[in-house]
Parts: sequence; structure tokens; C-alpha cells
Amino acid sequence: MEENFDPNTDPLNTEENQQDTITKVTGMYKDWFLDYASYVILERAVPAIEDGFKPVQRRIMHALKELDDGRYNKVANVVGHTMQYHPHGDASIADAMVQLGQKDILIDTQGNWGNILTGDRAAASRYIEARLSKFALDVVYSPKITEWQLSYDGRKKEPVNLPVKFPLLLAQGAEGIAVGLSTKVLPHNFVELIDASIKHLKGKKFTIYPDFPTAGIMDAANYNDGNRGGKIRIRAKISQFDKNTLVITEIPYGTNTSSLIDSILKANDKGKIKIKRIEDNTAANVEILVHLPSGISPDKTIDALYAFTACESSISPLGCIIEDNKPLFIGVSEMLRRSTDYTVELLKSELEIQLQELEEQWHFASLERIFIENRIYRDIEEEETWEGVISAIDKGLQPHIKHLKRAVTEEDITRLTEIRIKRISKFDIDKAQQKIEALEEEIAQVKHDLEHLIEYAIEYFTRLKKTYGKERGRKTEIRAFDNIEAAKVVVRNTKLYVNREEGFIGTSLRRDEYVTDCSDIDDVIVFTKEGKMMITKVGSKTFVGKDIIHVAVFKRNDKRTIYNMIYKDGKGGASYIKRFFVSGVTRDKEYVLTQGKKLSDVTYFTDNPNGEAEIVTVHLRQAGSIKKLKWDIDFADVLIKGRGSKGNIVTKYAVKRIELKEKGVSTLKPRKIWFDETVKRLNVDGRGELLGEFRGEDRLLIINQKGFVKTIIPEMTTHFDDDMIVLQKWNPKKPISAIYFDGEKERYYVKRFLIENEGKEELFISENPKSQLEIVATDWRPVAEVEFAKIRGKEQKPKMEVDLEGFIAIKGLKALGNQLTTEKIKQINLLDPLPYEEPEEVPTEEIEVVDEEDVNSKGDDGQVAMDLE
Repeated sequence: MEENFDPNTDPLNTEENQQDTITKVTGMYKDWFLDYASYVILERAVPAIEDGFKPVQRRIMHALKELDDGRYNKVANVVGHTMQYHPHGDASIADAMVQLGQKDILIDTQGNWGNILTGDRAAASRYIEARLSKFALDVVYSPKITEWQLSYDGRKKEPVNLPVKFPLLLAQGAEGIAVGLSTKVLPHNFVELIDASIKHLKGKKFTIYPDFPTAGIMDAANYNDGNRGGKIRIRAKISQFDKNTLVITEIPYGTNTSSLIDSILKANDKGKIKIKRIEDNTAANVEILVHLPSGISPDKTIDALYAFTACESSISPLGCIIEDNKPLFIGVSEMLRRSTDYTVELLKSELEIQLQELEEQWHFASLERIFIENRIYRDIEEEETWEGVISAIDKGLQPHIKHLKRAVTEEDITRLTEIRIKRISKFDIDKAQQKIEALEEEIAQVKHDLEHLIEYAIEYFTRLKKTYGKERGRKTEIRAFDNIEAAKVVVRNTKLYVNREEGFIGTSLRRDEYVTDCSDIDDVIVFTKEGKMMITKVGSKTFVGKDIIHVAVFKRNDKRTIYNMIYKDGKGGASYIKRFFVSGVTRDKEYVLTQGKKLSDVTYFTDNPNGEAEIVTVHLRQAGSIKKLKWDIDFADVLIKGRGSKGNIVTKYAVKRIELKEKGVSTLKPRKIWFDETVKRLNVDGRGELLGEFRGEDRLLIINQKGFVKTIIPEMTTHFDDDMIVLQKWNPKKPISAIYFDGEKERYYVKRFLIENEGKEELFISENPKSQLEIVATDWRPVAEVEFAKIRGKEQKPKMEVDLEGFIAIKGLKALGNQLTTEKIKQINLLDPLPYEEPEEVPTEEIEVVDEEDVNSKGDDGQVAMDLE
């Protein structure tokens, strides 16, 4: 039978019990988040500036030192030992230890520790071994100056910070995500850090840049000293293996060969690049072969790999460290200064302790000599009590201790009583004096070092560099990058169609007229019959306006493509002629190319990639008293302006038709091209060395140290090899002269030749692997100087000058050439060429592209108003 429950009579619900058990929720959690955030920041994620370690790393290093006996220890054993100090699981400790070992600075590893290049994981901790490196033993530990604290459970002592006498944080790098903040300190070069520390100690300025174990190429222009807001760009090192194969030999930091290959395959699947297959031959060094289909440009593919794959990545550093139990945001230069200053303080502390120990040794050695030499030990023979012994020795020492640096204590006397009889009987006064003098020399040296602490620290860093820096040169090449325009290097992975009458363009209109191949990131420029223009992104189907007269893939900032147009200004209006270019525009905005009147109509239109100017014939309709119904117009007489220009009047009468009479040639100035050695790229912006002025058919001559020669059409996307020795504008009539060593015949040969196969790379020295190119010249009349080797017992043969033009006639590229000499050659040098007058080129008539605002107003009739009869 149920009873009625009355809450008022429940003894647990009294007012007194309610006050004891109810706690406000806000009171429970208001400090929890701050406590947790502080713990994660200080105890897990962010390294300390003093030693560069996170707590787990510091505890691993402490455990390794405790276990150190010179032999390798199982990592599982080290992990178990570290758990005495680190209140977390073995997996996190093992992972942290593997990361330390892979940095190859502090831990000497044995076994499969994984591969940072391929991304392969390390073997289980029970299968791999580790011990401290010699460098770690040298710079990380110094128990006498280490501050200690109790471990988390109070059973052990662990270091608060290890006395690391090196900018270890910058050498290893660090990355961590805490609560409310993160840190990303990039690794730097070992030797460069030492050099920077020495410069800081000398009061000189220094600059340091990251250096990555995966090597690669880095643009650190925006590094910003590793502060927040900085950024570096890093690229894989890609070169051309052969005409259809690229080879990747270095990869960006933060990637591995597996992730890099995956990104390349994804870009290929999306149609951004075209590749045939990939081979990964990576072992100790990276080697990824990218095979290309025939007809695909290797240069454009290299740029596309940088634009669309993980072959280029950006890294944003963030310098956050712990100092005095607080997070601090500073740059890498300031980190190095603080670390170097901290190293100086540690060295000072070590010297002070060493001085104190040496002075104690000198003090006791002096007491021992006095005690034995003056036979004070005999004074205690009659003493029966310990106090009497102490008093007798003290009394015996008094006449001899005036030169000591401190007073004699009872502890000193006690040590004297512990000297064995055997030692007293074999005591050698001369040796004792030599020991004291040696100690005095050491004391003087330590005092000198303390007085000249900065010089001592510089010597310390210099020793580290000499001892440990031999094989730690820079791996990552620092180079300025050019910006790659994705639209210029993307593979044309789809087709563009147009329905001119209805006014649609797109990639899905397969039943309509084919225009060109394009990519899905391209822009398209469209002109309509009523004199309107629009630029829009490639889509499946886009309406742009009826009666399309021209559609093409748009090249932004292209001032060399010139549009020639004649239009009628409204119903019954006059006809105008204009030439214009289209550079920057707003996408999907309709631009009017006429004067905007209704029923305006384009009667003639052409696009000209190199500014060609044709001649057209204008036919008028028969009306009234018009005497001249037909005449020719040359577009070369029309000034090139912007798209908004009105143009020049052709006629005010009705035009029947306009016919092409004669195709035109380019009226644009030759394009000046420069080569920027810093980024190894061509440009038209005036950066680097001017190569010359180039028209459409002009080519570049390229010769490399291996003896290959080729000519190419200059393109801004072209990549150049590091062993290139000649890059200049090619003159087809100008011979190339070369002296090379033939590996088979072991003789030097001279040859002169002309290039016969444009665009084909050919070897012009013999194919023997020992053959090598000595000198190559592109002057008309080059001269070489031959220096002969000295033969023992004979006089030095004088140098020989060789006029290469007179030495050999021009022959074929594959000809062996004439033997230079039978004598043994020490060196061959190029001298100044003989004088030669080059034939002058007859310049073509040129016109310069100018912006609309740069042209002086010429009135409504413009430049070439037509005379009408």
C-alpha cells in the first residue's frame, strides 16, 4: 500500500541540509577553463626559451642522461623511465622521442626511426634504440648549475630547465597548439645560428632564415623575423630529366613523398595538369619521376605543379615561447639574443663553480704540503682526545698559513687527519709544488675567462662549430620566387562552344560551334554585333548577348592583342574606325565599344595577337551625288587607344560592305625581354639583364655546361637549368665557337658551327662520358689563350693565342672539329674578340601601344579622317 509523500516532512529537505549541499554551478567551473588553459600552455604545448624544450622533451632528455652509460638503450625502456617524471601515457612520450630523434641533433638513433621524406612511421619502441649524441652530452647537461624540483608525485627530482648552452629551440624548431594560442618556430641552420650568436656577442647585426631537413627552395622575403603575420613560400626542387620526364629531388617542409604524389594525382584527376604516370624511387634521397604525355610542355607543367599541387606551400611562423611561466611573442632574432645571453650566464656560472673548486683544491693541497713537509702529524702522537688532536694540528699550522686565501676550518683539519700513512711516507715535495703551481695556472686562466667572458663565449661557440658543424651546411636554397598565374599554366581540360545567334557560350554546348580548348578557371572575352563586349568566367552555359561576332579565352593585362573595328554609329549614322586593346576589366560587366546609340552596328572586326594591321576596302551604297564609292583604308594609320575611344570617322554615308584587301604585319614595337638571375626567369618588367628586343619569330640561344645547345621562343614560363652558361638572343647567321676535350681521343678540339634545327636540343661535343666543354664563344671573331702544362726538366712553353675564325672554318654541328694541339694543356681562357662590324638591321615601321589618357585629344575626326568626294 502506497503512502503519501510530504516533502515538507522529509528530513533531507530541511533548510539546514539545503545550505550544506547546494552549490552554484558558476562557482564550480569559473576557474576551471583558466586552470586548464594555463596547464596546456605551460606544461604541454609551448617550449621554454631557457632550454628550448617542452616538458615532455625535457623529461625524455633527463631520463636519457640517467640511463646513459655510452651504450644504446631500448626506446621502450627510456619511455618507461620517463614516465616517472611525465604524468601521461607511453604513446605520447614515444611519439615525442621519435620526433626528437628524427631531428638528428640530440639523440643518436639505431633501428627504424621512420623517414621524414616518405612519411613512414618508426618501428615500435621495443625494436628501436637510442643514446645521447656527443653534442647533447657537451651542451645540454651541467648538474652543478641545474635547478631541480620534485616530480609530479614527489618521489623524484627533475630539472626545472636544462642548462642548454646553445640556441636549441631555433635549431630544432617547435610547433604546438595550446588553448587560446599556438606556436610555430621553424628550424634554422646549425652553423648559421652559431655564426649569428658570435655576431651578437661582437655587437654586430645578424639575420637568420629557416633551413629545413627536407631541403627544397624557399622565398623568405616576407619572413618578418618569424613574427606573427610573416610568411615564407617553399617549393619542391623540380628539374627536367628528359623532354618527357620531370624529376623531383627535394620536397617542401611539412610534406612527404606520399602526400606530394597524392596532390599531383588529384590535380591530374581535376584536369589542372596532364601526366602519364609517377614513379617514386625515394630511398635515402628523394626521387620522384613525373612522366608527361607527348606534346605537353615541361616548363608549363613545372609551373602548374607549383600552382595546383603541394609542390609549393606557404608556412606562417608564430614565435611564442614561455619565459617566467608566461607566454611571450617574440621574433627569432630576439630568441637568439636571449638564448645567447642565457648561454653566457650559464658559462659564467660554470666558471665560477670551477674557480671555487680549483681554489678549494689549491687550499687543501697547500695545507697538505704544510702538514707533511713540517711534520705536524707528529704533534698529535701524545694527544689522547679528538679535541686535543684538532687543537695540536691547528697550533702546528698557524706559523705557515699566512699565504692561504681563507681561514683554516675544523673540516680542513679533519681531512688532514684522514691522510694515510702510505701517502705521507711517499710524499714528494717537488710534485706537490708542481701540482700547486698547475692549480694556480688553472685558477689564473679561469679568472681571465671570467674577466673576458664574451671572448670566452665566442671561443666556446667557435669550438662547437668546428667540432659539430662540419656536415651541417644549409640544405634549403634561398631564392626569390616569381608569381605564377594559374590561368597561364593550367592545362586546357575542356572545350568551349558558342551559339552565335542565340548568344550563348559554354562547355556543354557540344552541338554548337567549337571555339577553342580552355580550362575551368579561364575567362572568356565576347564581342557582339551591336558593339558590346563582356568578359565572363568559363561555365557550362552562359548568356552573353545575341549575335556574337568574336569569342576567345581572355588574357588579362595583354596589351599586344589589338582589336581592329569599324562600326556604324546608330541608325543612319556615320561609320568610325578604331584600334584598341583590352587589359583590366570587371568580370560580367557589359562594356559599350560604340558611342552607345541604339541600332549601332559593327561592320568589320578582327583580333590580332601581335598588333597586326590589315588593309581593307570600303564599298559605299549608291546614293545621290557620291562620286567615290570605293577606297582602301590601312589600319596601320590608326593610333591604338583604349577600348573607350570613339575612333576616327570613315564616312558619313551608308556602307555597303567592307572587304579584306591585304593581311597586315605587326605594328607593335619589338618586346624587350630581361633575364632575372635571382629567380632564373624571363620578364618584361626590366628586372635583371636585358637580352634584347624580340619580335614574334625571334628566338633565344641556350647552351649548357654539358655541351647541349638549343633555341627557343621566349616565354615567361620557361625554366632554366643551373648549369646554363649562355643565354642570349639568337642570330641565325652568327657562328658558335667551342673548344672541348674529347674523352675518347683525349685531345682538345676546336669547332665552329651554325644551328640548323630550330627548337631541337642537340649535343655539339662528342658523346663520350669523359668529354667536357672547356669554352664556348658567340662572338663573330673570338680569340682563345692556351696555357701549357710545365713538363719536368723542360722550359715552360709560352702561351699560345688562337684566332678561332682563322683556325677552322664553319662546319656542321656534329663535326669533330680540328685538333687544337698535341701538347698537354693546363688552362684555356677566352680573350677579347677581334673587331667586327655587324650588318645593320633595317627596322620595320613600328607603332607603340598607349593608354587612352596618354594620347592628346585630336578632335572628333581623330587622326585619319577620310576625304570624301
